[in-house]
Amino acid sequence: MAPPRRTGPLVEPVSGEPAAVADVGGERALVVADYHAGIEAGLRYERGVELDSDADVRRARIESLLDRTDPDRLVILGDLGHRIGGPKGDEEGELAAFAAAVTDRVPVTLVRGNHDGGVEERLAPEYGDRFAVTDGAGVRLGDVGFVHGHRWPKREVIEADVVCSAHEHPAVRLEDSVGGGRKERAWLRGPLRPEPFAAHLELDVSELDWRSPELVVFPAFNNRSGGTWVNVEGQGFLSPFLPDALLSADAYLLDGTRLGAYDSL
Repeated sequence: MAPPRRTGPLVEPVSGEPAAVADVGGERALVVADYHAGIEAGLRYERGVELDSDADVRRARIESLLDRTDPDRLVILGDLGHRIGGPKGDEEGELAAFAAAVTDRVPVTLVRGNHDGGVEERLAPEYGDRFAVTDGAGVRLGDVGFVHGHRWPKREVIEADVVCSAHEHPAVRLEDSVGGGRKERAWLRGPLRPEPFAAHLELDVSELDWRSPELVVFPAFNNRSGGTWVNVEGQGFLSPFLPDALLSADAYLLDGTRLGAYDSL
């Protein structure tokens, strides 16, 4: 029997949330990025900023999204943890509580990010195949490629129909008529060009199974983690393949408002 015919987009943002639902080869996945468990401890040590922990709130938000979207799997696009050197103290406790709550409901795929050192060693042995951690160059599930974005994606990822990335924490500065401004988390979506990836892989463009994929750059799930202001002069991308690999990209607010080309806002 043929699989059900897909009638909607492969990756669809959840309205009002820094999360999306993806069709990943027969499964429905809830996808979030840059969770940064334990960030409050990091801000205390890194910047001297004292904040009460939002660990319970973050976990409740994920559980609410699981209720709302009813997925078969949770995909985390890197940086589930915050410490680059491995989880300790409050962060380790938050990760343990997160994994216990979530893996009881759905299996988790963590696409390794630059802040995920030690997370696999801490969680994978306890939860087995309910908690899988990929290589930092990403993974392809069905027709969707997933990569955190701190490294070049592997070939199978960019040969997908849609590529989901994170790491940037994209945000826009919006100004009112009297010069006041506010920061809003944002999505970036746009077509990729093959030349930078072919050059990195030391291939000719014609050798790629190029499907003219759309890139979807996810906003950070953690609202305390800062971000790249994509419409402020002097701000730059963090990913090694951006912005060179983009043909163009539009920015969208979490409520779905299309702002237009990010570099002309």
